[in-house]
Amino acid sequence: MPGITREEVAHLARLARLELKDEELDHFAGQLDDIIGAVAAVSDVADEDVPPTSHPLPLTNVMRPDEVRPSLTPEQALSGAPAQEQQRFKVPQILGED
Repeated sequence: MPGITREEVAHLARLARLELKDEELDHFAGQLDDIIGAVAAVSDVADEDVPPTSHPLPLTNVMRPDEVRPSLTPEQALSGAPAQEQQRFKVPQILGED
C-alpha cells in the first residue's frame, strides 16, 4: 500500500482548518503512514471468527436502578434560598441575554 503523501496531509489540514508548516507536513505524513500501517497489521491478524469489539473485556453499566424515594418538597428545598421565583432559585443574571 502506498504511503500517505504530504499533499494528502495538506488536504486534510485544509479540511480541518489547520495551518501547517512544510516541516510539519512531512512529520505528520510519516506519523500518519505509521498509523495506517499499524491498522493494516491489525486488520491482517483479525480473523473472521473474532467478533469486532470496542473494548477487550466485556463491560456492563454498574448503575443502580431508579427508585422513587421520599425527598424534599419544593418549599423545603427553597427554604434557605436568598431569593426564589416560581419555585426556582433566583440568581443574578450573568449573561447579557434575556
